[in-house]
Amino acid sequence: MSDASKICKVAVAGLGTVGVGTVRLLQEQADLLEARCGRKLVVTAVSARDRTRDRGCNLDGITWFDDAVEMARSADADIFVELIGGSDGPAKASCEAALASGKHVVTANKALVAHHGHEMALVAEEAGLGLAYEAAVAGGIPVIKSIREGLAGNKIRTLHGILNGTCNYILTTMRETGRSFDDVLAEAQELGYAEADPTFDVDGIDAAHKLAILASLAFGAKLDFEGVYVEGIRHITPLDIEYANELGYKFKLLGIAEDCGNGIFQRVHPVMVPTDAPIASVEGVFNAVVTEGDFVGTTVMEGRGAGGGPTASAVVSDIVDIACGRITPTFGMPAKKLVEKSTLPMDSHSGAYYVRLSVVDRPGVMADITAAMRDHEVSLESVIQRGRDPGAPVTVVLTMHETSEAAIRGALEEIEKLDAVKEPPRLIRIERFQD
Repeated sequence: MSDASKICKVAVAGLGTVGVGTVRLLQEQADLLEARCGRKLVVTAVSARDRTRDRGCNLDGITWFDDAVEMARSADADIFVELIGGSDGPAKASCEAALASGKHVVTANKALVAHHGHEMALVAEEAGLGLAYEAAVAGGIPVIKSIREGLAGNKIRTLHGILNGTCNYILTTMRETGRSFDDVLAEAQELGYAEADPTFDVDGIDAAHKLAILASLAFGAKLDFEGVYVEGIRHITPLDIEYANELGYKFKLLGIAEDCGNGIFQRVHPVMVPTDAPIASVEGVFNAVVTEGDFVGTTVMEGRGAGGGPTASAVVSDIVDIACGRITPTFGMPAKKLVEKSTLPMDSHSGAYYVRLSVVDRPGVMADITAAMRDHEVSLESVIQRGRDPGAPVTVVLTMHETSEAAIRGALEEIEKLDAVKEPPRLIRIERFQD
């Protein structure tokens, strides 16, 4: 093999935090990477909007393209790395152009993979090209490779994880300081943990993109982002966190996927988890993914889920795999063999629940509440009421034994109509994973 044929040429689209981190890592770790994959990895082309900015990396001798799609078509490169972002637009068009021109594709774009990953995988696999996305889920944690390769001998029954570091930081800080959601969100934005528009993070959309990818990979199912139930954390209050602590729980925004045989659950929402559950100890901006395999049992993966360094590390791991010729099916099995699995409705979910009510403190109110629970076959586990203030609203917190989502929601609709109930009931799910 000639020296020229041993060079693996890389084109990077997008020079934000992750793009710059990827270029720097490839340059600074060049000798280590060459030793590990037997080929020199060289950045030959980049694309970004503003040529005048100091990017903090060495771009000397690298061909600059203003148009990522044109770079995907014509750059002298073996691997096209998409770090632009967004589910459509230039991100999608450039990846399609790269595959059409015979280039392997590496992306950190969870929205792109969640919405278009299956169709892109069909094209890549038909052409014998790699489509890799380790950096799209959980940043520097090698969760994609772990599920696709390390756990290949297992049927994964369930998985759950903290898939968004912004939300985990907010909930951790609210618990530790007693501050409000809005106050902690503003701090997260100042620290760079949250975007100026935090919608995708705090409303659960970012985590839902990642969960859809993990569910497809774990269960051999076609991607179904639209089938993910999504609920964010804006409604979580310091009062709820205080009661959770009293009851022995912590708040987490989790992505949860379960293969139930007759369909799959995909859900992202805040939950209360026991303080001794493995996921409860994952704090701040860290991510974690917990899988349950039939042979391996429980596997816990934890690490930094975002940031230029960890995400660039994941991008480069995909580049190394492709440079070494390790091209595996995009979702663990050929894309054409992925099956349609029905999504189970949230109403059929069964679990324990926390409910917070604001009710007028007068005789007979609890009897009315428990009657509504009885009528919908919901069993109370515990009741907390602090103090008494006859004739004035007081807070009542209820926890329920396992029941269906449809049953608890039916009971709460009835309870909300009671004259004594002064605010819409607050419903939060409890997950007891160690059970």
